[in-house]
Amino acid sequence: MSTQLEDWPQQATQGHKIPGTRYTSKEFLEQEWEGMWTKAWLLLGREAELPNFGDWQKEELGREEILMVRQKDGSVKAFYNVCQHRGNPLVEETKGHVLQRFVCKYHSWAFLPDGKLNFAPDKEDFPEGNPCDNVRLSELKCETFAGFIWVNMDPDCISLQEYLGPIWEEWEQREIHTWKRTSANTMWLPCNWKIVLDNFNESYHVPTVHMSATPDTDRKKIRGAIDTYFKETKFDLADEGHNRMVMKGGFGVGHEDAEGNIVEPLASLLRYWDLDPAEYKSRLEDTRPALQDAKQKLGPDRGYTHYANVPKEQLTDAFHYTLFPNFAVSVWADGFHFLRARPHMSDPEQCLFDNWWYASPASLNEDASLNRSRQAVTTSPDDDEAEVTMLEYGKDSIGPAIEEDVAVFVTQQRGFRSRGFTGVYLSNQEVRIRRYHEMIDEYIEKHVGPVQQ
Repeated sequence: MSTQLEDWPQQATQGHKIPGTRYTSKEFLEQEWEGMWTKAWLLLGREAELPNFGDWQKEELGREEILMVRQKDGSVKAFYNVCQHRGNPLVEETKGHVLQRFVCKYHSWAFLPDGKLNFAPDKEDFPEGNPCDNVRLSELKCETFAGFIWVNMDPDCISLQEYLGPIWEEWEQREIHTWKRTSANTMWLPCNWKIVLDNFNESYHVPTVHMSATPDTDRKKIRGAIDTYFKETKFDLADEGHNRMVMKGGFGVGHEDAEGNIVEPLASLLRYWDLDPAEYKSRLEDTRPALQDAKQKLGPDRGYTHYANVPKEQLTDAFHYTLFPNFAVSVWADGFHFLRARPHMSDPEQCLFDNWWYASPASLNEDASLNRSRQAVTTSPDDDEAEVTMLEYGKDSIGPAIEEDVAVFVTQQRGFRSRGFTGVYLSNQEVRIRRYHEMIDEYIEKHVGPVQQ
């Protein structure tokens, strides 16, 4: 198992044009659905919500509803939420537990948790024979990894591990499958899903959107808890279509006063790891390697078992991943920020957006609260995972910081409708956006035909 931060294999970009119509066109939405959404692996459910046999969860994805069910052998199966008799949805709720069978509310056809039809009234009246001998729920490919349930509508798809490429090993090292959801806000937004993913495929916007930068601001000095300056940031493009951005953390502007004294919250974080803030007066950037060494030395005995397996950079730095097609996540030493966008079934100018937070078991202990990464924790180690809260755009807050992103998503959608917009003009630090759109086009060209936009 690697304990060094290694480069991913690089994938060159081709310079594809990205016009505004990609975000507004119903024709392109249809191409995406048939060529990409139905062919890619999708992170859709959460294992912790299905602890026991018969537990189930339903999730929306475009025009489909997917039903995920825990099986007797501990595995999870995924089905389209549709009765095979006359097309009625099998369940209406978002989750629950089935004691014996899923029963359709239209004609009482009953399906076992493994998808087999177990009962149909008047079974002798069917000219094609007893439906119980011939009918099952329509099943999708389904695998579990990192505590999540992943599905693929393509019966001929590659394995999830092959699909994830280098991300598989990196997340296994972190023991992410043990981490718990501490906050979960979900909202329908008036923008295309790709606007969300574009935003989280770059850090170029951070000083402007999140730190009130002006044209005169020195972007090299706007770092906060992480260093967003592009020359200090590592950008990686994996062959599989996923991206990684690594930003140095553990220090930054705002963590020392005018005299060079380390201030909160960094001061308390140093003390927690047996480091004296006074020793780092006027030596702010030395706190990063010091924290890395202290965490590697002390972490395993304090319950942070994954510290022994990960590269030292993962103990302080922000690792931001964008997993094709619709999932972005910022991972710190003991928490990650889950950001997902799902398409509307027919409107290219709407998407379902998830803003969730997760924390490692050790970081949920009260005395370790300083080691979490900016999430609002609502659970303890003994609590269940936080329930998803559905919010309304324009009425509710989606969450601190992300509100600033959402405001730009909505105004950007308006700009993409303008005939005056001639296509994106990207910097090298935004190359992940270009590669992302090229991946969408490659899926469409492979499974549908030439891209129409």
